[in-house]
Amino acid sequence: MHVPDGFINAPVSVAAGAVAAGAVAVSLRGARRELGGTSHAEGGGERTAPLAGLVAAFIFAVQMLNFPVAAGTSGHLLGGALAAILVGPYTGVLCVSVVLLMQGILFADGGLTALGVNITVMGVVTVVVAYGLFRGLVKVLPRKRRSVTVASFAAALISVPAAACVFTAIYAIGGTTDVPVSKVLTAMVGVHVLIGIGEAVITMLTVGAVVAVRPDLVYGARGLTAPLKLRVGGELVDAEPAPVPVAARSPRAVWATGLVTALVLAGFVSFYASASPDGLEKVAADKGIDKNVEEHAAKDSPLADYGVKDISDARISGGLAGVIGVGVMVVAGTGIFWSLRRRGTTDATPTRVPESV
Repeated sequence: MHVPDGFINAPVSVAAGAVAAGAVAVSLRGARRELGGTSHAEGGGERTAPLAGLVAAFIFAVQMLNFPVAAGTSGHLLGGALAAILVGPYTGVLCVSVVLLMQGILFADGGLTALGVNITVMGVVTVVVAYGLFRGLVKVLPRKRRSVTVASFAAALISVPAAACVFTAIYAIGGTTDVPVSKVLTAMVGVHVLIGIGEAVITMLTVGAVVAVRPDLVYGARGLTAPLKLRVGGELVDAEPAPVPVAARSPRAVWATGLVTALVLAGFVSFYASASPDGLEKVAADKGIDKNVEEHAAKDSPLADYGVKDISDARISGGLAGVIGVGVMVVAGTGIFWSLRRRGTTDATPTRVPESV
């Protein structure tokens, strides 16, 4: 659902950019709390920070895997629900924003003047809708690990057509073509409900895989199990948390497995992705809202259109571009989130007041 330049007029694009900038600013503040904790009770920010960088890389990799949803139409992961559940809603907004920024600059995917629209629709809306629904479901479902995967499926499913509705609302205000909004809404929601099913399956499988191995690494699973109480001296006290199984002690194994998976998906599996236009591209072509689409400012990038310039073999070109993209996302994402974690930890450290003399 990457919106290109020319779909939305300049004033509304600027307004969407302001909304996106505000959301990112709020998320930077919130992410410091999500990433800054160091104790078990605070969620272990020292483990969440490197995972957040990996989540950004994984979302980038899976977004390269367009899957068919209808005749001549494909879809791909948006990633807001997945990021929010794995690393927290504020950090999730930042994960998706980093992916969209790098895709626009390096791969000419998603207009640069439409970056605010894309972050608002694909980052903010999907995270807010998905995480709100997810938390509500987890509260009413049995307190079991399976409930996390069930809630993640439902949250991801609803987040995609919700994003389609918000895009349609933005188009209704600032669209550059004269197409009835009702037709755009019907087409967008219809195709994105189907895409939402794919999003839900990918999110559920990914969250379920991490929960099965290290539930303590999943932000949405924190507090799932109430601490065991022991009666000591007539009073109830919290028992020590159960140790993590030896086979799953180090989160580095989870991180390494996730990185290898992202590299394989982007570098190899992406070659077999559907070549059909995604939901937005298909609706735009069918309804005529792409009449004023503009050429991408980064069209001459060495990695434009997910291929390495001057490499003629499509398999090698696309695979190498995917591997480079994963590497960029890991480095950029991990650097940003480690910085936020350090800032959050520093801000949370009380200042010692010197004794008066």
